[in-house]
Amino acid sequence: MREKITRRDFMRGTAAAVAGLALGFPLEQAAKARVVLVRHQGALDENSRPNAEIIRKMLDDAVMAVTDQSEPLAAWKQLIKPGDVVGVKTNVWRYLPTPAELEAAIRQRLLDVGVKPENIAFNDRGVRDDPIFQRATALINTRPLRTHYWAGIGGCIKNLITFGARWPDYHPDSCADLGLLLKLPQVQGKIRLNILCALTPQFHGRGPHHFDPRYVWPYHGLIVGTDTVAVDAVGLKLIQAKRLEHFGQEVELETTPKHIRVAGEKHQVGISDLNKIELIKLGWQQGILI
Repeated sequence: MREKITRRDFMRGTAAAVAGLALGFPLEQAAKARVVLVRHQGALDENSRPNAEIIRKMLDDAVMAVTDQSEPLAAWKQLIKPGDVVGVKTNVWRYLPTPAELEAAIRQRLLDVGVKPENIAFNDRGVRDDPIFQRATALINTRPLRTHYWAGIGGCIKNLITFGARWPDYHPDSCADLGLLLKLPQVQGKIRLNILCALTPQFHGRGPHHFDPRYVWPYHGLIVGTDTVAVDAVGLKLIQAKRLEHFGQEVELETTPKHIRVAGEKHQVGISDLNKIELIKLGWQQGILI
């Protein structure tokens, strides 16, 4: 993740991208991306239960770094306006759902910004029929990071599949065209923030419902950014690094997660090239892997 542009140019481009998102402009206009990886040793207890207060602080720290702001509320106001109608796209997969503590932190910040409670909804599989999502002016996209039988990894791009009218339409060729979900009218230009939850990611599995606690590890992290594709590119890098550490050699995923590269290169809905992503690392560094 090398910086091929000057710091001044990057900051100018990042600020413009964030401002554009807040105004509803498509992300395709951005030419570079910033992703924040934040970790905290106290994010999980000895039983891998999340600490709500620490999760809230981690999220604030990440949003401040993404928006280049020094105060949490100012940072959130760069992304969400009081008049927004906000749909928070979560994930309810029973083995690794979006943690309630993370959802609570998001809700509180939306309220702090001034969004009316009746203009906030959290949903996963019912987003197409949810009246809040139907009139949403802003989306927040959040889910846990894991390997996935159909797509290679389940990240923020894959999390959008419930916006599609027919999910099987996105399954051919290892879900290569999942990036098209970012061009759906209910989604395009509305995603203000992606939060890939890496508190306890899953790095290996087999079969359609391949949850195996042996391959879930306490990483204590969140991967955050405004570019859905860039966030997933960093998430994939983390999964690959953990697999190398665990297996002692490079072991290919059961399904090649080509949809991330295709989303960036073919569909141009974000940045998939790691050389064009500035990765900012905050907090606990032990075992960071990337």
